[in-house]
Amino acid sequence: MAALKPFFLIFSSALLILLLLPLLSTHATNSPNSHDKIASPFEFLEGLQGCQKGNKTKGIRDLKKYLEQFGYLSYNHSNDDYFDDVLESAVKTYQLNYHLNATGTLDDKTVSTMIIPRCGVPDIINGTNWMHLGKKWHQESHGSFHTVSHYTFMPGKPKWPPSKYHLTYEFVDGTSTTAINAIVQAFRAWDSRTHFTFSQTPRSGSRPDIIVGFFRRDHGDGHPFDGAGGTLAHAFPPTDGRLHYDADERWVVGAVKGAFDLQTVGMHEIGHNLGLGHSSVREAIMFPYTTRGATKGLHPDDIEGIRVLYNK
Repeated sequence: MAALKPFFLIFSSALLILLLLPLLSTHATNSPNSHDKIASPFEFLEGLQGCQKGNKTKGIRDLKKYLEQFGYLSYNHSNDDYFDDVLESAVKTYQLNYHLNATGTLDDKTVSTMIIPRCGVPDIINGTNWMHLGKKWHQESHGSFHTVSHYTFMPGKPKWPPSKYHLTYEFVDGTSTTAINAIVQAFRAWDSRTHFTFSQTPRSGSRPDIIVGFFRRDHGDGHPFDGAGGTLAHAFPPTDGRLHYDADERWVVGAVKGAFDLQTVGMHEIGHNLGLGHSSVREAIMFPYTTRGATKGLHPDDIEGIRVLYNK
């Protein structure tokens, strides 16, 4: 029996580890941001599917806030749950921008698009629908739509002066090495395809042109984040140079189920830093919506936008 005791102890320990493995694995991956189905600030839209003009439904005021946030409604629109003419017009404009059937009704395709996590930069700024103007310009210039849409610019077409085609960037203290390495690759992607060059500045050096950081909720720039699954990041046009990620999201490198790729989102936001607005070409990096578990690279639409903006 004495000889069997060590064997029994080893066997018992091994069995205990096997039983605990599923629990250990669950604890390691089940962070608030890693479920396949993640609570989102945009989830309320699912309960509004089918709403149309004339309806009075709880949650419509949240729809108005959503459309206001991304530029489709003015700030002085009534804050109630009534689906009026103004809201119908705003929904139609949204549907036109995203190549949906412009009925003004919240059909399933409209809701399924709206609920996807996205960039926090509005589609319409100061009342100017640049996504619509981009499509109009493309039609007038080329006679017909050979692609589904076109790049756009930030209002006023801000851009870096010719003396600033080499841009420097820096990361806010506390940014992880993993994030830094991925975002550096995002800068290199634009470097390799445009006339811009980029370099990271030493922390003790002069003020960089672009400052990158991760923040939560209200972080002092007038554009608070909303937690996991809503707005992912935002950036400011030339020559402001701020690029902010929402720290509440699950950020990874590459295509990982249930998470967002740092480089893909970084390339999108750098596009804003360079002066590009949103594109309604779904394959373009400047398309405002990003799905979990996906990666994307620069598209000819993105490169052409920079070329035209800077006359290169």
